[in-house]
Amino acid sequence: MPSLRYSELRVPGKTAITATLARPNKSDAQTSGGWLGPIVMLAATLVSYIDRQTLAVLSPMILHDTGLTAENFSVVLSFFSISYMIANPLWGSVLDFIGLRAGMAIAVAIWTLASTSHAWVGGFIGFAIARTVLGVGEGAVFPGCMKMSADCLPPNKQSRGTSLGYSGAAIGSLITPLLVTPFALTFGWRGAFWVTGGLGAVWLIWWYFVSRPPVVPVKPRAHSKIPFPNLLDRRVWLIVTTYGTGAVALGVIAYLSPLYLSRALNLSQAKLGYILWIPTLGWWAGYYFWGWFSDRVVPNDARPVWVLLMLSALALPVAFVTLFHSWQVAVAFFLWAMFVGDGFIVMGLHVGARVFSRDRAGMAAGIGGGAWSMVLALILPVYGRWIDAHLYLPIFVTMSLLPLFGTLIFIGLSRPWAGSRRISDATR
Repeated sequence: MPSLRYSELRVPGKTAITATLARPNKSDAQTSGGWLGPIVMLAATLVSYIDRQTLAVLSPMILHDTGLTAENFSVVLSFFSISYMIANPLWGSVLDFIGLRAGMAIAVAIWTLASTSHAWVGGFIGFAIARTVLGVGEGAVFPGCMKMSADCLPPNKQSRGTSLGYSGAAIGSLITPLLVTPFALTFGWRGAFWVTGGLGAVWLIWWYFVSRPPVVPVKPRAHSKIPFPNLLDRRVWLIVTTYGTGAVALGVIAYLSPLYLSRALNLSQAKLGYILWIPTLGWWAGYYFWGWFSDRVVPNDARPVWVLLMLSALALPVAFVTLFHSWQVAVAFFLWAMFVGDGFIVMGLHVGARVFSRDRAGMAAGIGGGAWSMVLALILPVYGRWIDAHLYLPIFVTMSLLPLFGTLIFIGLSRPWAGSRRISDATR
C-alpha cells in the first residue's frame, strides 16, 4: 500500500501541512535491522539515566556532606541542562551524518568518563564541570534512539521502536534508587559513581560487537555536510512546543522530587531509596502506551491537536500535590505526571518524524531533547530558590500549566499562515 508523505504546499498567501500519497520505499524492507537495534539503544538510555539520576537520588546526602544549597544544586543541574540542550541537536545532526556506530561510541565514552569523575569532586565548580561534560555526551542518546528506529523499522512501527529505546530512561530511573542507595549508604556516595562508570564501559564493549549490519544498518550519506537545524524553520518550533514544554514534568520530578520529599515530607535518604522508583513506573508505562497510541490511533496525523489538548488537561492535576501531606499521595501524583509527560515526548517525535525526512530523524529528536533541556535550564534555578524558601506550590502550579502553554503555541504555529517559503525536504 502507498504511504503518506507530508509536505508544505504554497497557496496564495497561505502555507499548510498537507498529506500526499507516495510509493512505498523499498529500502524499508531491505535495510530493516528489526527490534534488536532499539533494544540496544534501550540499554544505552538505561545506562545514561543511571548516570544522570545518581546525583539526584543521593542529593540529600551529597548536599549534607558538601554544604551545597538547593539553589546551588539546581544551578549545577542547569549546567547539565544547558550543555544537554546544545548537544542534543548537534549530536542528532552528527549521527545523521557519520552514522550510529562511531557516533554512539564517542558519546558513551564521553559520558562514562564524566560520570566517573563525580567521585573526585566535592564543590560547586567540580560538580558543574562534571555535569556539563555529562550533558555533552548524553546529548546523543535520544537522537540515537530515533535514528535507530528510522533505520531499522518500517514507518508503522517507528513510534513504538523509538518509545522502546526511550523507555530505558524510565527503567534506569526506576532501578537507580534501588541500585545506588544501598551502595552509597555502605561505601559512601562517591563509590556509587564508580558503579555508574563501570556500566558505561560494559555497554561500550557490547556495542563494539553488535553495532554492525543488520543490527545497525549502514546507510549512504544523504547530505554532503552536516545538516544542522534552522531556527527560522517553523518545523523546529512545532517540536519545541510539544516536546520541550509538554514533558517538563519528567525533569522536574526526576531531579527535584528527592528534595521535596525529604524537606517537605521529612523522608530520610534510606526511605527515598525504597520509594523513588515508584513514579518511574508511570514513566516506563507511558512510553509503551503512547508509542502504541501514536502508531495505531494517529499514525498519519502531523497535527494531532486533539491529542495535545487532551494531554494538557491530564497534566493539570499535579498542581494540587501540595494540598496533601502524604508521601504516598505525592508519589502517586508524580507517577501520573510522568505518564502524561511521556505522551508529549512521543507526540513531539511523532510530529518531527512527519515533517522532517527520514535522513534527518536524529536531528528531529535532537531538537526535542534540546528544547526540553532548555526549558529545564531556565526553570530549575528558580525552582531551587523556591525549595530553599519552602515555596512548593508555585513549582507544581507552573509545571502543570507549561504543557497547555506549549500546546496553544503549537496550535497557532501549525495553522495556515502567510508565508512565501517552500520547504523542499519536508517529505517522508
